[in-house]
Amino acid sequence: MTTRELFVEIMHYGEFDRMPVFHWTGWPETLRRWHGEGLPEGANEQEFFNASPMNRGVPIDLGLYPLFEEEILEETEEYRIMRQNDGVIAQVWKNRSCIPHYIDFLLKDPSGWPEYKKRLQPDPGRIAENIDEVLQDLEKSDVPIAISTMSMVGFLRNWMGVENMAVASMAYPDFFAETVDTISDLVCWALDQVAGRVKIDLGWGWEDICFKTGPLIHPDRFKELCVPGYRKIAEKLRSCGCDLYLVDCDGMIDHLIPHWLDAGVNVMFPVEIGTWQADPMALRRKYGKNLRIFGGIDKLTLEKGPAAIDAEIERRRPLMAEGGFVPLPDHLITPGTPLKNVQYYLERIRDIRF
Repeated sequence: MTTRELFVEIMHYGEFDRMPVFHWTGWPETLRRWHGEGLPEGANEQEFFNASPMNRGVPIDLGLYPLFEEEILEETEEYRIMRQNDGVIAQVWKNRSCIPHYIDFLLKDPSGWPEYKKRLQPDPGRIAENIDEVLQDLEKSDVPIAISTMSMVGFLRNWMGVENMAVASMAYPDFFAETVDTISDLVCWALDQVAGRVKIDLGWGWEDICFKTGPLIHPDRFKELCVPGYRKIAEKLRSCGCDLYLVDCDGMIDHLIPHWLDAGVNVMFPVEIGTWQADPMALRRKYGKNLRIFGGIDKLTLEKGPAAIDAEIERRRPLMAEGGFVPLPDHLITPGTPLKNVQYYLERIRDIRF
């Protein structure tokens, strides 16, 4: 059974006797550490660890098209202040991994939306020129095949900033709903381009709209304004033969899970454990088998060595055996993690049998 087949079986509560061995990556600072501990410069991490990438993607660009022209406004040895290709003016640090400092936005309220809306339309230029060749190759893949399902809030948050986005959800609901409708229509167009040409295993969306105590948008507004977009995409995915719809969202997602499930999103990634101590097993007890989880391994245990890693794996083992759960560290691996600990963790996952 390939990793792809194994992943699909697990997510459908089918027949399986082991877990797939996936490796994401670490922060740039983590990789620098690993290079000093035996990871060759330029090495493919998955090959080095004898692990699989999480997925392979369908080559259709669903971002802003065309992008805004980048422009450097100020530069020092430590940072650049620049107009990014999403139109946002930001201070970007050169030598450390952190969120940029956002200074100004083209999109502050509905008046700036036309410039973005025209860049979120279907266009043949979004499709890779060699897509036929790529789709034929994807059909032979031994890892899951995913297609981007974009974001109903996260990219809007990036383009507007948190405060402007939050205000817009309350003060300009028609505008907010239009952004969701435009983005979800674009995703459905992309699905139509490949329907019947490749077996898509899961739609893969991104949000990152929660912090340590809850979401950046009120759950009621999320339900009213965003669920219709998710539901439209979920229905299109099912019409294309795909019934797994994943959303990648860090932070405390508890208040949004019921709305995602209601809309047809049934895989949560990465279920960050965080300071709020998220519990994948508690989520399964609350929502049943309709909720699948990809992630749910506290990344910080990898810093602590074999005993902590063993304990973390063992506490997730009952959920693994039940199905609908594939383990993965709950974000990029931290700089405090030795290379040998990652190797130990992956070997422990590789050795699991049911």
